[in-house]
Amino acid sequence: MKKILGIYSAPRQHWVGDGFPVRSLFGYDGLGRHLSPFLLLDHAAPTRFEPAVRPRGVGQHPHRGFETVTIVYQGELEHRDSTGAGGRIGPGDVQWMTAGGGILHEEFHSKAFTERGGTIEMVQLWVNLPARDKMASPRYQTLLDAQIPSVELPEGAGRVRVIAGEFGGRRGPAQTFTPMDVWDVRIRQGGIARFEAKAGHSLAMVVLHGTVLVNGNDVAREGQLVHFDRAGSDVEIEANNDATLLWLSGEPIDEPVVGYGPFVMNSEAEIRQAIDDFNGGQFGRIAPATPAAGQRQETVE
Repeated sequence: MKKILGIYSAPRQHWVGDGFPVRSLFGYDGLGRHLSPFLLLDHAAPTRFEPAVRPRGVGQHPHRGFETVTIVYQGELEHRDSTGAGGRIGPGDVQWMTAGGGILHEEFHSKAFTERGGTIEMVQLWVNLPARDKMASPRYQTLLDAQIPSVELPEGAGRVRVIAGEFGGRRGPAQTFTPMDVWDVRIRQGGIARFEAKAGHSLAMVVLHGTVLVNGNDVAREGQLVHFDRAGSDVEIEANNDATLLWLSGEPIDEPVVGYGPFVMNSEAEIRQAIDDFNGGQFGRIAPATPAAGQRQETVE
């Protein structure tokens, strides 16, 4: 069995923009330093929004040096970026955006969702890029629920949706720069599931809902992250009640991580260059579409 290095609880909730009340399970300046290639994870727990006229969300903001992965569990979001790409994603869908050398991005509740109201639940994961790919061209992957393979676990224990990597002979649709497994795992109450992780890879398991017994000994509850040692391979999970988990395993990049807000590079000089490039307009622009999306672009200091 893989050794558990720690079980960590998410801190108090905070707001990202006016549309996403999130709890940060880890960040690149803390536990994320031990979870390469993963940098940060925010979980917006189920939150009810009343009908409104103006879409709630996050206005234009920059990224450089990594990828953002948005997984929608409930609700509907709309994205746009400075490459002209964008789209709408709903329950089960994933947006995998490569910021690479620089991009402006905005993310709001969809117009239809705003008008009718409802519940939003989502996760945003930041995935690091190796130094050789930090300045890659921006790319946008829309991974719809129907495109994501779902593999049933033995004895009816639950199922695994394979967003990236491979499980049960099925490969996820996400194209990644380094090897990784990103799985949306559901385990039914009383179900026992056994997983094989790749030896030498970083591994974290996030409990989004439910309570589980890990490796027959340690209990992990909703809002907690289990950090495993890179050595070993087997993990056993027993669900005390219906559980939703996010499995994050990847080949470590193990390069210097220097972050400053929405920029993650390998050196302070590269961070200064990112700030200068952004303030100089080199990340492009997003043409205003609605009053909510047309917020003034700020500078970074």
